[in-house]
Amino acid sequence: MNWLAIAAIYKFEMSRWFRTIGQSVASPVISTSLYFIVFGAAIGARMGAIDGVTYGAFIIPGLMMLSILNESIGNASFGIYFPKWSGTIFEILSAPVSWGEMLLGYVGAATTKSVLLGALILVTARVFVPYEIAHPVWMLCFLLLTAASFSLFGFLIGIWADSWEKLQTVPLLVITPLTFLGGAFYSIDMLPSPWRELTFFNPVVYLISGFRWSFYGVSDVPVGYSAAAIAGFLVTCVLIARWMILSGYRLKR
Repeated sequence: MNWLAIAAIYKFEMSRWFRTIGQSVASPVISTSLYFIVFGAAIGARMGAIDGVTYGAFIIPGLMMLSILNESIGNASFGIYFPKWSGTIFEILSAPVSWGEMLLGYVGAATTKSVLLGALILVTARVFVPYEIAHPVWMLCFLLLTAASFSLFGFLIGIWADSWEKLQTVPLLVITPLTFLGGAFYSIDMLPSPWRELTFFNPVVYLISGFRWSFYGVSDVPVGYSAAAIAGFLVTCVLIARWMILSGYRLKR
């Protein structure tokens, strides 16, 4: 294992993140704080509890997932797309760096950024809404697995995209709507039929449900299904990324 190469990619990606700390951290934290103020403090005070949890506390896992998914995809896709766009990707492809070492460098940095952002949002939520974490170890596992999975997914998007417009297409037109419709602000048990049944085809439902279970011990789907869905998505992304790097798909143009 070429740990020096992994560390070099990882440090470069983290330094880029720290150079744009305002855009990378302050913007999503402020946006999420506004959600807590509007939906948690203002509207939530007029709503009843859901599954025994106050509405302000109920939306915390969903809002964290919303930020983590977007930031994981955005950081990882930009990280691999920019060297493609600038032509510096050939320096990495010609270096003695394996596909697994590339993934560890790029995806490891994107995962670290997302986990740090999730921790900041969790601390910020405490200012506006009281909450408890019933299963802190599982909460950390879900956080790490989700951040790593969607950083891998963003890495795939960065390789696939051949323009800046395509780089934004999937997060804006697919991920954000799926997150809003995945139970971030409500329990899917509140939906009428057939929308409730159709919601189970949304993979984000399993992420948010499992993450919410780690907080309050309540979920829309069995927690085992959530863990299996995340693990399956992670393995699938790794296999696709391996094929893309080894075949040079849209990397060697």
